[in-house]
Amino acid sequence: MMRKYSKTAVARTLAAGLATLVASELLQAAPGPGRPPDGDGATPITPGLRRVQAIADLGSQLFFDSNLSSPAGQSCASCHDPAVAFTDPRGTPTSEGAIIGRFGSRNAPPIGYTAFVPAFRFDADRQAFVGGLFRDGRAASLEEQAKGPFLNPLEMNDPDVATLIDSIKAASYAQEFETVFGSGALDDPATAFDLVASALATFERSAGQSPFTTKFDAVQAGQASFTAEEQHGSQLFFGRAGCSACHNSLPRNNAANPPQGTQVQVFSNFGYENIGAPPNPGNLFYSMDSDLNPDGNAFVDRGLGAIVGSSAENGKFRVPSLRNIELTAPYMHNGVFASLEEVVHFYNSRDVDASIAAPEVADNISRRGGIGNLRLSQGDLDDLVSFLRTLTDQPQ
Repeated sequence: MMRKYSKTAVARTLAAGLATLVASELLQAAPGPGRPPDGDGATPITPGLRRVQAIADLGSQLFFDSNLSSPAGQSCASCHDPAVAFTDPRGTPTSEGAIIGRFGSRNAPPIGYTAFVPAFRFDADRQAFVGGLFRDGRAASLEEQAKGPFLNPLEMNDPDVATLIDSIKAASYAQEFETVFGSGALDDPATAFDLVASALATFERSAGQSPFTTKFDAVQAGQASFTAEEQHGSQLFFGRAGCSACHNSLPRNNAANPPQGTQVQVFSNFGYENIGAPPNPGNLFYSMDSDLNPDGNAFVDRGLGAIVGSSAENGKFRVPSLRNIELTAPYMHNGVFASLEEVVHFYNSRDVDASIAAPEVADNISRRGGIGNLRLSQGDLDDLVSFLRTLTDQPQ
């Protein structure tokens, strides 16, 4: 006898299996340096890949829909604008949420190249935590991360999942949602929320978010050459300045969406470090009401330590990719530095320049690669910034 399944059960099964489908298809058409866009004959367009593309297209509509917050008016793109490498275009140290005057405690991270962030785990070989989404790794996957902002009162402020799904039911793409995921896919709010997260994660994993179109990539491919300043900056980055101690990629097979091949450079080992960034007096989270920030001006962001419950991890945040770093100011978890020039000066002189403010978390300060006293000249720092600017993706 044929077993009958409810629409909800079918949708839940679809949500559970979607990540496997996406990973399998993107494995065959993964982004990478020099890879041309899909559809030019270089990548076979399989039925599975077409389905993944349909899911990514739906994810894009969700990402840019400003009617999914409470009140309406804020989308994912409000804090992750593609015009500035998917960071907050408003330039504030931390982002304002859907409620006017409510600010979060952290600088909005870019979403580009997040396909390569591995799942959060304790790496036995490195004896350290690795991977995870958000700056503190509290979301193990892109799917889990995609859910967070909708229900965060400092971000999109939806009171519950049902409210979010009702907004999607009223959207112009509601029928497309059911075409992609099946009839009744929006009936059960919890299952629909899983599908929303899957669509957003698929959009973030798509090639458009990891284009590898920088001058650095062109130089690696033999299609361009560095200037003398950029070349010297590259030599410093991978040599005496010690930047690559943290900003050097894991092998591809450690990525959340591992492309075929041996290695891709996304300029992060995805580990956690407390580099001693000072608190930011301009962080508007300090002034939030006590129900949102009970510590007021005494607020200290413990980073990873708060997630894993260990003081040995206090002040540590995941090492970011440096791709498009030129476009993603302000910098650090709290937006304390306004320019790349400030950042490299801090790395060079943190421990020897008395004008640099004390760290927000004074324990567990990293000195990996010589951070804090690199002994670089001003010319060296200028050339290092010139190299960092070669990591900006170019329009194609």
